[in-house]
Amino acid sequence: MNNTIIFPLNGVGIKDIENVGGKNASLGEMLQNLSPLGVDIPEGLVITVDAYRKFLHFNGLERRVMDVINSVDFNSIESLRRGGQQARLLLQNGRFPKDMSEHIIDAYVDLSQKYNQYYTDVAVRSSATAEDLPDASFAGQQETFLNVHGPANLMDSVRNCFASLFTDRAISYRQTFGYDHFNVGLSICVQKMVRSDMGSSGVAFSLDPESGFKEVVVINGSYGLGELVVQGAVSPDEFIVFKQALRKGFASIIEKKLGVKDKMMIYGDRTDERVKIISTEKGIQNRFCLSDEQVIKLSEWVMLIEEYYTKSKGHWTPMDIEWAIDGLSNRLFIVQARPETIHSRKNINNITEYRIANKHKDAKIILEGIAVGDKIASGRVNIFYSLDKRVIEGKEFNTGDILVTDMTDPDWEPIMKEASAIVTNRGGRTCHAAIIARELGVPAIVGCGNATDILQEGQDITVSCAEGEKGFVYNGKIDFIKKDYNLSDLPAVKIPVLLNVASPSRCFQFSHLPAKGVGLAREEFIMSNYIQIHPLALLHHKKLNDEVLTKEIEKRIAGYVDEEDYFVKKLSFGIAKIASSFYPNKVIVRFSDFKSNEYFNLLGGSYFEPHEENPMIGWRGASRYYSDSYKPAFGLECKAVKNVREVLGLDNVTVMIPFCRTVEELLKVQDVMKEFGLKRKENNLEVYLMAEIPSNILLADEFAKYIDGFSIGSNDLTQLALGLDRDSALVAHLYDERNDAVKKLISDLIKTAKKNNVKVGICGQGPSDFPDFAQFLVQEGIDSISVTPDSILKTIKAISQIENEQMIRV
Repeated sequence: MNNTIIFPLNGVGIKDIENVGGKNASLGEMLQNLSPLGVDIPEGLVITVDAYRKFLHFNGLERRVMDVINSVDFNSIESLRRGGQQARLLLQNGRFPKDMSEHIIDAYVDLSQKYNQYYTDVAVRSSATAEDLPDASFAGQQETFLNVHGPANLMDSVRNCFASLFTDRAISYRQTFGYDHFNVGLSICVQKMVRSDMGSSGVAFSLDPESGFKEVVVINGSYGLGELVVQGAVSPDEFIVFKQALRKGFASIIEKKLGVKDKMMIYGDRTDERVKIISTEKGIQNRFCLSDEQVIKLSEWVMLIEEYYTKSKGHWTPMDIEWAIDGLSNRLFIVQARPETIHSRKNINNITEYRIANKHKDAKIILEGIAVGDKIASGRVNIFYSLDKRVIEGKEFNTGDILVTDMTDPDWEPIMKEASAIVTNRGGRTCHAAIIARELGVPAIVGCGNATDILQEGQDITVSCAEGEKGFVYNGKIDFIKKDYNLSDLPAVKIPVLLNVASPSRCFQFSHLPAKGVGLAREEFIMSNYIQIHPLALLHHKKLNDEVLTKEIEKRIAGYVDEEDYFVKKLSFGIAKIASSFYPNKVIVRFSDFKSNEYFNLLGGSYFEPHEENPMIGWRGASRYYSDSYKPAFGLECKAVKNVREVLGLDNVTVMIPFCRTVEELLKVQDVMKEFGLKRKENNLEVYLMAEIPSNILLADEFAKYIDGFSIGSNDLTQLALGLDRDSALVAHLYDERNDAVKKLISDLIKTAKKNNVKVGICGQGPSDFPDFAQFLVQEGIDSISVTPDSILKTIKAISQIENEQMIRV
């Protein structure tokens, strides 16, 4: 037996991919080139594809396995199961050549001695490759065996790894994507285990796996061995880090979400039980599984790995990485890394937009969870509690059905590819169901909690992943619209077109749009959807003697230092996600502009909000910020903005003051801002004024002395100029931003702003709804136009038309 069957892990690299597979080649490459840069990777050994082929030849299995696979009817799941089982059994009954087993055991003993152990604990992982397709990763298609001890257990695991090349899902995967079953080889990595059963583990991506946004690292993690995260058996913690700020030295964690880590996988107690699942201790369930320092360190390593592979391959190569924290040493390790294969191959100029057409869709929502992808699909519910359903009930899964189940593992892939959509009770954004759904281009909603209880067999439903990070299941078949766009077809325009962004959950998707920044980011959306608690209730709930309120607040702030930390961090995360999506372009963040009736609806709001006859022109905007009763809450907003700019490194954030009636109010607000660490011009902070009240325009010369820009709020400006309530159906026919009075006010403001050398843009609804209104603004010389994401393409075309007409006239 020659030395082509086994190598030390640090003795292989990308050049060896055909004989060691992508996973092993990647680990070896990193051990050689990234370990010197400080990236810790456990050592191990590689059993090559040559060994696999020699094992087949020694047992005379090549022709027998080929005959079994060629007999499979790939249109029948039952035929696939039968064929896969027969093929695996052939390999599982095979014997190793004596010299091969001796080589493997000797190498294992040498590895154990490196760690001062007689027989060390190892993970035995498969690494498949296609000889004619060296970039094929075949991720998740073969088996992994954890906590393997001793020569006998090792050789059993190696044999079972060889057999796992013919799992049902692996056979189906190769057939679906056109790989030759017999050109695919299998290599095995025998790697020293990291004791994450006493620590934590998970996955990390060097891009956002949903949108493909390049500038973030997304980390998912939980306590114990990482299999439960991949399987979707737990809802993991999630962390997002902004790369550009991290490179500048900022600890730019722009999102932290606490998962439901109610169980964990640890080492088993018996010789026949390598791993087992136990309940997580209550005391640590409400803590994040990684410290901020560990999140930053892991993100730096992920970026190093991505940069190395991008340089090595000569093109952008985002990475899909598995990590582990050793509970004994508290050291971080990278245990796997492979190129991400979905978004890296997409043309970002081609955009397909899905949108629910039914105006009354909210009334038909019956379930929600985590959205995977951005598509919409309708179909009939087919509930599978296990893969044996068709055996027990005599049913098959019909193409186009919506698969509803507790969770999936790789064995479900043959069924998943037939589904029009997938809905699961459990799982997170990086679980198996999510990964396969993205690869297949199928919308999925994971982590719904009780989908198998709420949905009924045969029920018609619509699954929508087109509305942000939350996915919604609607009762019945809801009409939806699908539109394809090619951004390269858009004309170039001189006037910057910006976006109005409400939800941070969709901003990574919006980053691909041809916008020059954000003209309006609404804080109140973040407060109502992410924080959900009245800021004064957070600060004072313990004085209210409301046990129910206090209990709910304490539940929601789990994972944070205290109530203030919760508000400041949650608001910071929302702002930071938007700001990072368009960095370094300007993002104008409007301070909260809830009306008293809207604040009232936040948790605890009833204790702090007055009843007003007309909240639309009552205690809102600037008048709140300097009032004795609300000032502490406004201080939290200022602290959040300061945190985003100075701690997270997103200095592209500009603040905007809404509904400011007088110059005196403006100065009072700026004094309060200063008190909480926000001073105009300091650290290049700009302050904009929302021009939405006639007094803002009538006194524009005075306002302009104390601000850096105006942003026209055409919604409120129209109602106040025309003296009508925009919420009243009785006068709705009079509400029109294109009314001559409104247009005159806008025209006057643009002239005054130009005279004072102050920027002026618009962020109201008008340009989004009416392209001719956008054309009017261009003619008046406005500096920028901000529109809703669904209107940006038609607005750019309208602006291009008027700019071309102006050029012709000149």
